[in-house]
Amino acid sequence: MPKGQPTTVPNDGLTTRQRRNRPLLMVHTGDGKGKSTAAFGLALRGWNQGWSIAVFQFVKSAKWRIGEQSALEALAEAHAEKGVGGPVEWHKMGSGWSWSRKAGSEADHAAAAAEGWAEVKRRLAEQRHDLYVLDEFSYPINWGWVDVDDVVATLRDRPGHQHVVVTGRRAHPALLEAADLVTEMTKVRHPMDAGQKGQRGIEW
Repeated sequence: MPKGQPTTVPNDGLTTRQRRNRPLLMVHTGDGKGKSTAAFGLALRGWNQGWSIAVFQFVKSAKWRIGEQSALEALAEAHAEKGVGGPVEWHKMGSGWSWSRKAGSEADHAAAAAEGWAEVKRRLAEQRHDLYVLDEFSYPINWGWVDVDDVVATLRDRPGHQHVVVTGRRAHPALLEAADLVTEMTKVRHPMDAGQKGQRGIEW
């Protein structure tokens, strides 16, 4: 894409503006670091455009607060108080969801994932947000906690102008086929290979 120009222009009857502004389904996958980081960076861009942002973390513990959550929640407060940017919601599955906090064990995680996906489906149908970050959503799909055919059909046929980004390793082939943008993070080298644990400002 030299100078940001597409290499081909499809004969789809759309104007350049219509084609440019189509909502995207994006997938960040692969074994390399940076899948969620890139998705949250996209959320920052969307916030700056005044978009409504909704983050759903499907795997991380509710007790583990990453830096991007604090930053985006601060931006949500700035929007509420000063009218800048857009609204932001952040929901983590962990021990139940942030709207339904409860104790749970490994046996409850599948039900919690299904509950989270059902909420995402409701919001998509209502056209509640401009950007959905479904963080680590590839895992409940691969574990069979959510039906991949339902996911693909829902995301493919979502109404209105709603962008969706899904992160996680080993994204399902059907999800990759449905996506408009797929990025695979390839690990070449990682500090953990040399015995170094994660550190502040890099991993969280």
